[in-house]
Amino acid sequence: MGKKGKREKKGKGAEKTAAKMGRKVSRRARKEEEDLEALIAEFQSLDAKKTQVIETSCPPPSPRLNGSLSAHPEKDELILFGGEYFNGQKTYLYNELYVYNIRKNSWTKVEVPNPPPRRCAHQAAVVPTGGGQLWVFGGEFASPNGEQFYHYKDLWVLHLATKTWEQIKASGGPSGRSGHRMVACKRQLIVFGGFHESARDYIYYNDVYAFNLDSFTWSKLAPSGIGPAPRSGCQMATTPEGSIIIYGGYSKQRIKKDVDKGTLHTDMFLLKTEGSGKEEDKWAWSRLNPSGVKPTPRSGFSVAISPNNRSLLFGGVHDEEEEESIEGDFFNDIYFYDMGKNRWFPGQLKGPKSEKRKRRCGRQAEAEGAGDEMEKQPPQGPVEIVKEVVAEDGTVMTIKQVISGPPEERERSESEEEEEEDGALGQRVEPCPRSNAMLAVKHGVLYVYGGMFEVGDRQFTLSDLYSIDLHKMEEWKVLVEMDPKAQEWLEESESDEEDDMEGAEGGEEEEESSEEESEDEEGEEQHPSVQPDEKQADYLSRTEQYWIKLARSNMGLDAKEKKVVKVAHAMAKTFYEDSV
Repeated sequence: MGKKGKREKKGKGAEKTAAKMGRKVSRRARKEEEDLEALIAEFQSLDAKKTQVIETSCPPPSPRLNGSLSAHPEKDELILFGGEYFNGQKTYLYNELYVYNIRKNSWTKVEVPNPPPRRCAHQAAVVPTGGGQLWVFGGEFASPNGEQFYHYKDLWVLHLATKTWEQIKASGGPSGRSGHRMVACKRQLIVFGGFHESARDYIYYNDVYAFNLDSFTWSKLAPSGIGPAPRSGCQMATTPEGSIIIYGGYSKQRIKKDVDKGTLHTDMFLLKTEGSGKEEDKWAWSRLNPSGVKPTPRSGFSVAISPNNRSLLFGGVHDEEEEESIEGDFFNDIYFYDMGKNRWFPGQLKGPKSEKRKRRCGRQAEAEGAGDEMEKQPPQGPVEIVKEVVAEDGTVMTIKQVISGPPEERERSESEEEEEEDGALGQRVEPCPRSNAMLAVKHGVLYVYGGMFEVGDRQFTLSDLYSIDLHKMEEWKVLVEMDPKAQEWLEESESDEEDDMEGAEGGEEEEESSEEESEDEEGEEQHPSVQPDEKQADYLSRTEQYWIKLARSNMGLDAKEKKVVKVAHAMAKTFYEDSV
């Protein structure tokens, strides 16, 4: 009995300790939230000083991602609101309002009194009521160091005719969240999913809420059937019949302490209502099994409604987890989902028809003129081309390329010939691969603004603007250009060492030497018998610098090319080890 009593006492003691720790963590989380609320209130007090609407012509907005881009229901305008930007050290949140005039290709900054607090990863939906309304729900605010988050549960409406913001205070709505999705469906706003994250915990949602645009009331839906698992960042679209389609998304779960496992969802669901879209209508989930070519698994994609009863998906990223890092493959492709046929298919550029006709005529003339000469030429064998590339740091890289002789004559398909023509005429204009871009469709034209991509540990945030006619699918047009390589990036250690650095070059050399010393120390611990010499460390450092520069100068690399760069880097190390 004595031993049993001790075990019970010990068990109760552990429970008390756990409960005490739980209360402590909860208090700390509340304190962090209060700190962020105070910071948000400070920003709002600055915004409260604005007393009148001020419209100013301006250059394109600064780089950002996770904002919202919406088409004006009555004018040829796009409305950009919110978003975020990270420069390597600090996170910036926005609540600015910009209007893009499609016909004039010009931007206007619109300062409206009492706007919503700064945020990103919110959702916006436009309805045509009263000259147009832009509804905004949720989103998040992050501390400057990006380690603390505040999730909004507020609902706002921008009256486009009068340019006034109004906060709608209605109880019974969704909890604070970001990464959710919201669409206008008949006379309701439907909100699905999202997540809430604190410094120590997170939760993903799969609940559904409806906001009635006539009564200004929230209601939580309880659909029958088996619905999607909790997720954020999915595709959400409404059908002409008033049903809702959910595809994909991302979620993660904790499998053990400090270890999370992410999931890229590729399933698809239909949320259907029996009725005219009223609060008392019954909703039901059902699983969809579409035909065609589905998008490859990804997160961070952007969505929009396109003509001909289709929804579209653009870009995104697929993260590949390696030993100690995560490498992302970014996309710039388009996939269409035909809601009537329940079918996916990739969007393929056709190219301008006039140029195709000219190229075909020229190709036929060249073939007729060169036919006799080709008969006289003997078959060619493999040709070796040797190039020397000198990096900025003086490293000379010799590249050998063996080009095989022409294969036996065969009839080539039209698509293969067009691919060769595109290569001969120069690289096709298109947005670089990216995730978390902002999309809008107006008059059948898709507009893509901003977003981000990564090269190594560096993040590039974009502010370019592209468009493509979805009816023709011939070519992308560049409306606003941007050179990502010119963007400022501050390394994490830069601010700490800035005061001690006499110059950029000296600081870089000290940083490199310290990295080499740490690498040498690690090598000594793992392999005591191997003593890396200075020549080897210098060579590997130079090689790494070269490949980093190569990767940054080729930021449009696809997945296969990225792997080629990795293999080449590994081969360079192996080459040196073999040579010594």
